[in-house]
Amino acid sequence: MTTDYKIKDLSLSEWGRKEVDLAKFEMPGLSSVISKYNTGVAAELPLKGARIAGCLHMTIQTAVLIDALVALGAEVRWMTCNIYSTHDHAAAYIASKGIPVFAWEGMTEADYQQGLEFVVNDKNGFWPNMVLDDGGDLTKHLIENYKDNLKYDPETNTGIRGISEETTTGVLRLKEFEKSGLLSVPAINVNDSVTKAKFDNKYGCRESCVDAIRRATDIMMAGKVAVVCGYGDVGKGSAASLSAAGCRVIVTEIDPICALQACMDGYQVMEVNDAVCEGDIIVTATGNCDVIHPKHFGWMKDNAIICNIGHFDNEICVEWLNEKCERTNIKPLVDMYKVKDTRQFGVRYKNIILLAQGRLVNLGCATGHPSFVMSCSFTNQVLAQIELWKNSEDYENKVYVLPKNLDEEVARLHLRHLNAELTTLTAKQANYIGVEIGGPYKSDDYRY
Repeated sequence: MTTDYKIKDLSLSEWGRKEVDLAKFEMPGLSSVISKYNTGVAAELPLKGARIAGCLHMTIQTAVLIDALVALGAEVRWMTCNIYSTHDHAAAYIASKGIPVFAWEGMTEADYQQGLEFVVNDKNGFWPNMVLDDGGDLTKHLIENYKDNLKYDPETNTGIRGISEETTTGVLRLKEFEKSGLLSVPAINVNDSVTKAKFDNKYGCRESCVDAIRRATDIMMAGKVAVVCGYGDVGKGSAASLSAAGCRVIVTEIDPICALQACMDGYQVMEVNDAVCEGDIIVTATGNCDVIHPKHFGWMKDNAIICNIGHFDNEICVEWLNEKCERTNIKPLVDMYKVKDTRQFGVRYKNIILLAQGRLVNLGCATGHPSFVMSCSFTNQVLAQIELWKNSEDYENKVYVLPKNLDEEVARLHLRHLNAELTTLTAKQANYIGVEIGGPYKSDDYRY
């Protein structure tokens, strides 16, 4: 077994194996892709020769993804994309299988930066020819430090053949790199596949948002006022989660369309400066920076709970809290800050409760999204990796989305698990609406 790993505790691997076996049942998309492509002949494996550098939350569900990539012929090196999101037993399971992995819960920022180098380089000369990223940190690291090594050379099988990106923020980074001419390889935007954005982002958050807040605080949700900053797919799922738990939900938005959607879904929409004064629970879900900034803390209710469910930790000005306020750690990733109350006359202080130090609350204070919805996301990742590995020469150095027929196939692979059966079009019906009987059924610009 390789010793090319850095994790918390290898002895956790058996626990990890048991949870991976449990998760695999709930991840039918990945199992179906393996069954389709792994015929038992190594030379025919679709990712044979691929050396994938992965930077994505090292969870139990990600362990199932890594197993799938290896089963399809890839060599893999992995790191987490968030210092608080690792399931240590999942990392131990991966290390026990001889797969290099750099992840443990509670890494420092310095550890994280070291991991970015670990995952693309080792003493034995490993260099990736594929990248699987979540948030764009690994892509950014490669462009900033190895720009001249990225362009793929088919004769020597060196350079990067393609990048697949998991999340909204990472896609924004990719598009910035494309616009500035720094993107020297084709990339697939997995995030905007319908079976990712409308499932992982929305339905995943619908289950994991309240789960994380409850685990962290044991708060009674019913009757509380919850503020959700941002009403994209993540905000929609989070608002639904809080509403289902009995919260009265207020939404803040900059986009009039999203704001109108929130109104039509029954939520009050307020300006953020007003909303933070009302919330018992405040959840940021915008993908933007400085959503909750220093002046807001003084306006909040005593014992208000603040957390973030967007990818990066800059939505809440945590640095100001850590520098300016007295901090009491309640338990791992639950901190109470003593903040001067600026809503009252006189000198008065109150408490603000911050979860996961402003990082992804559902992975920092809980275990993230359920396995089934992650199967949708990760099946898209596998298909994107196969497509770029086999057909990268068909793509320019731009950001693409997976074709609609593959998006529909991902959905199809998960229906049987839910005992759902599709109705089949007749030839007359297909001709009437101008589609093939087997799909795709919607145009690329259809908004689900």
